[in-house]
Amino acid sequence: MEAATGKMMALVYDTYGMSDVLYVEEMEIPQARDHEILIRVYAASVNSWDWDLLRGKPFANRIGRPYKPRYRILGADVAGQVISVGAAVSKFQQGDRVFGDISGCGWGGFAEYVCAHEDALTLMPEDLEFEQAAAIPQAAVLALQGLRDQGKLAKDHHVLINGAGGGVGTFGIQYAKWLGAEVTGVDSMEKLDLLSRLGADHVLDYTRSDFTGNGQQYDVILDVIGNRSIFDIKKALRPGGTYVIIGGTTFRILEALAASPWIGWLEKKKVKLLIHKPNHDDQLVWKSLVETGRITPVIDRKYSLQEGAQALRYFGEGRMLGKVIITMKSDVH
Repeated sequence: MEAATGKMMALVYDTYGMSDVLYVEEMEIPQARDHEILIRVYAASVNSWDWDLLRGKPFANRIGRPYKPRYRILGADVAGQVISVGAAVSKFQQGDRVFGDISGCGWGGFAEYVCAHEDALTLMPEDLEFEQAAAIPQAAVLALQGLRDQGKLAKDHHVLINGAGGGVGTFGIQYAKWLGAEVTGVDSMEKLDLLSRLGADHVLDYTRSDFTGNGQQYDVILDVIGNRSIFDIKKALRPGGTYVIIGGTTFRILEALAASPWIGWLEKKKVKLLIHKPNHDDQLVWKSLVETGRITPVIDRKYSLQEGAQALRYFGEGRMLGKVIITMKSDVH
């Protein structure tokens, strides 16, 4: 196994913008501190948070850093192999295959090597490819926390997922079906076949059908897009139902939060904003579900590190089916 010294390649940016501000740069391989491990990254997945940080939008992402990004290297979801461990590391050893969400460790996943705290990482299922493992951490945990923790989804509930064709939605559909819920997926026409294949009982093309105005009501609405007014959304909620918003414009999020006390009091409907919280125990839930074949990560496209700007551009277009992956070494599985 190669030494933990020398140079590596990384996808970096120095100013907010679109994908054209990204470029590949050679730099020193980082060194693991006491509770950190050095990982050779074989795959990393692109998330909405990467896209938001790249553009510096919403403006909250620029707090304290109005002109220069806080992290030169994006990438939170990684899968790779342990190269070296810090003096105080107890959970892993050299050679372990690991995956995890390193957003709480300074990011840096779009690179050949990265250091991360051992608590952010989980041993990979033995038969899983690095690309599949990299697809799991952030999107899958958001789906779990949104449906299980915030939505209290249970067997025989009817859940609607708005924006169901992306990473969170494709995990969410499979998890909800595993629980025994009835699932409606909303997205663009070209994604509906995928939603059906994943198990969605009903699929809606948002350009042709308004789920807030067709008379149907749901126990849980998981909203990955956040592009509709809460006053429209609440019409699609059953009394006692829960609306969980994960993404969306600042205006729509603030509108939903401002209206939530009145909606809760007058109509007995709950409105909740899900704040992303990386969680090792939740990663273990997904590890088990994937390991036993109950759930399969959906990967749309794979790009090399040198094609990283193209990967972010494609993600920003919103056409992906499931996850977009950046691979560092094509011959590793």
